[in-house]
Amino acid sequence: MASESKHFSVNGLKLHYLDYGNPSKPPLVCIHGLSGNAHNFDGLAPHLMDDYHVMSLDVRGRGDSAWGPPTEYTPPNYVNDLAAMMDTLDIDRVTLIGTSMGGIISMIFAGGYPGRVERLVLNDIGPEIDPAGLKRITDYFTEAPHDFKDLAEVAAYYRANYGFLAATPEPELLEFVRWSVKPAENGRLTWKIDPAVRNIPRTGTAARPIDMWVPYARITASILIVRGADSDILSLETAQRMCQVLPGSKLVEIPGVGHAPTLSEPASIAAITKFLTH
Repeated sequence: MASESKHFSVNGLKLHYLDYGNPSKPPLVCIHGLSGNAHNFDGLAPHLMDDYHVMSLDVRGRGDSAWGPPTEYTPPNYVNDLAAMMDTLDIDRVTLIGTSMGGIISMIFAGGYPGRVERLVLNDIGPEIDPAGLKRITDYFTEAPHDFKDLAEVAAYYRANYGFLAATPEPELLEFVRWSVKPAENGRLTWKIDPAVRNIPRTGTAARPIDMWVPYARITASILIVRGADSDILSLETAQRMCQVLPGSKLVEIPGVGHAPTLSEPASIAAITKFLTH
């Protein structure tokens, strides 16, 4: 799937996004999770390109975006970066697809600028996060190895730590993980992600958690909630409450998948394309 690398600047930081083309169509921006990158949507984008101008953002400190000041890796700054991207590209109204952390960014943005978001797909995330899942993610995220011998070793690490990739065929997994790493000076591979991002849960620089039900309740966009049926991050109870708080929201569960669906599962693609094109 060919996409074009593009950049924009915000507060002196050069941020990267992938542009999948078709600029005459309505804009759609995808935002990845905590340790993800813009290429996480390579499997989904081709299915949306006929109807949307799909773009996928590398959140600051990840992928090919610049690293920012360590204390500024916070949701409010990520939201400002998204607003800056839209202003730079002259986007008035947008459709957002957010996985995990990307969904938190999307919820805060859509609640803060209700008139600017047309539709919203929240991938395995809601205003409340299951504490068990949060601990699991924090543990593996902060304790990740610093470098790897080769891409196969990176793939093995992902297979062991990311349940949703456990059954992925090796060629597909290698393609998925290669965007997460870069050559290190010692001839090994190291993460593209800023090490400071990984330290946040340990050092406590993350501010007091925001009550996410407040921005969520302000959202006026149509919402599709995609939940991995085995998720330990988004409980079914929270997902159902989200539909009660904002009636008309749709919920789809992806069977046999934990946190988070890759969105390239046939069931995810079917639900998202139906939601975005009807």
